[in-house]
Amino acid sequence: MLGLLTQPAARGQSSPARGPIHGTPTTPGINDMPLADYLGLLRQIAPAAEAGAKDYLAAVEQHCGRALTTIELRQAMSAGDGDPVLMGLIRASHLGDTTARERLAGQIRCPARVAR
Repeated sequence: MLGLLTQPAARGQSSPARGPIHGTPTTPGINDMPLADYLGLLRQIAPAAEAGAKDYLAAVEQHCGRALTTIELRQAMSAGDGDPVLMGLIRASHLGDTTARERLAGQIRCPARVAR
C-alpha cells in the first residue's frame, strides 16, 4: 500500500503549476470571446464587476468615440492591479455610490488600440 502512495501516478503527465499541458487552448482565436459572454462571466463572479465594466465601456465609448474590444476590457481588468478607473467603477457599483461612478467615468483615458 505504501508503494502506491509514493509512486508517480502516471508517466508523462504534466502539472498545471509547471506550465500548460500540450493541447491546452493557447491558439489564436481564444481571445475572440464575445463581449456579452465576458460580461456574463463577470456577472457570475460578482454583479458589481459586470456593472462596473459596463460603466467603463460606456464611458470609453462616450469619451473616446469608440467601443472597446473584449481583449481591451480583459487587459484593463487584469493588467497589473487593473485599470484604476475600472477598479474604482466596480467598487463604486458595489457600494451603490452614484457620485463616485459619475466622477470616475469622467477620468477615462482613451486607450490605444490593441494589436490582434
